[in-house]
Amino acid sequence: QVQLVESGGGLVQAGGSLRLSCAASGTIFSANAMGWYRQAPGKQRELVASITRYGSTNYADSVKGRFTISRNRFKSTLYLQMNSLKPEDTAVYYCSISEYWGQGTQVTVSS
Repeated sequence: QVQLVESGGGLVQAGGSLRLSCAASGTIFSANAMGWYRQAPGKQRELVASITRYGSTNYADSVKGRFTISRNRFKSTLYLQMNSLKPEDTAVYYCSISEYWGQGTQVTVSS
């Protein structure tokens, strides 16, 4: 059974950093569509960053220059490095690979 297991969320002060990880079943890690999404209370889920199997990346304007998406094929793990965090980054973050979703991890940024 395919599983995506996320980790790395938590509480951090504004300006701090966190790194999210998403460990995936190896058989799906070659999928072309991999990304991180987030959903804040009362808001729709939005794409934060994506990466293709060829390494091309895309970021939401709100996180450009602060967040970096990467992957380790040997570990079948997707990462999201988040720097210079802002209170508005507070949300539940989800990884998505192909049609599969992680369970979500809470990121809270205090001012």
